[in-house]
Amino acid sequence: MGQAIPGTLLLASRNPHKLREFSRLLAPAGIEVIPLPDGIELPPEIGDTFEANARPKARAAADATGMVAIADDSGIEAEALDGRPGVRSARYAGLDATDQENLEKLRAEAPAGSRLRYVCELAYAPPGAPGAERMFRGCCHGRMAPAPRGSRGFGYDPVFMPDGDWGGRTMAQLDDAEKDGISHRGRAVAELLAWLAPDG
Repeated sequence: MGQAIPGTLLLASRNPHKLREFSRLLAPAGIEVIPLPDGIELPPEIGDTFEANARPKARAAADATGMVAIADDSGIEAEALDGRPGVRSARYAGLDATDQENLEKLRAEAPAGSRLRYVCELAYAPPGAPGAERMFRGCCHGRMAPAPRGSRGFGYDPVFMPDGDWGGRTMAQLDDAEKDGISHRGRAVAELLAWLAPDG
């Protein structure tokens, strides 16, 4: 059973790409998303699952601010690489790797046309209630493009061709509405909203 939809959610991240995407996804429900304030430290992402990284970030942000917080850990899994890079997606080419460096490493290792999966684990944490976190999962299946295409999105989007009738376009070539309807984050947010307002 869900609960009242909050007017504001704190995103346990300062990543501007994630802030824009979550703001866009949650705006239709009347939810404003604000970034993590400066000076608040989050736990390091040392878990071996997406959930193990997302849950403590949401809990730390909620307790530090007294606000309901959300945090996600997301990544891409390549079937040809036994699920790598997975939880290491943001640092696949090294701790300080850029999106471009990570993308090029994946392209060098996973062949064109091979299966890919985007995964998002989204944690929802009310303040002052350890153990009350809720997890919501979203996945998007696709395959590796023969070459990067498109300038929208971020991360691995230029080489991710989602399953479905998208004319061979990559995630980086879809418009916001198209991407939000099928993306891993879009699906995780849909699960969250269905829990918050189960009766629509």
